[in-house]
Amino acid sequence: MASKKQHLDHLRSVPLFSACTKKELEKVAKAVDEISMTAGTLIVDQGQTGREAFVVMDGAVAVKRNGRKIATLGAGDVVGELSLLDHGPRTATAVCETDCTLLVIDQRRFLGVIDDVPSISHKLLAALASRIRELDRQYYG
Repeated sequence: MASKKQHLDHLRSVPLFSACTKKELEKVAKAVDEISMTAGTLIVDQGQTGREAFVVMDGAVAVKRNGRKIATLGAGDVVGELSLLDHGPRTATAVCETDCTLLVIDQRRFLGVIDDVPSISHKLLAALASRIRELDRQYYG
């Protein structure tokens, strides 16, 4: 099991949280749990309701959309971050390609952190806007 400092380091490497201060990251780190999953384990299933997000600490995660592999995620990548904001359906399936160590945070605990430290929400909105702009550039040029 990793230390809280290691959890902070992993959270800091996540683009969604990269603008957060150490104090803000400490609040997020207190809200996460570390879990281990073996190779072949389903993390999230496309179309199912999402209630949590996962940060990859160690290992490789295959992401598939409509049965076609679209990405391989590794340390510092996030799966299911939209579920921190809504209970909408998962947009992809994620499966551990190798044994993985993940940080998991559910929506209830995450929103509690946002309520305690509202400044985090401004940084998350900016990070999400940046991702939307990048996707827009990729799609429309």
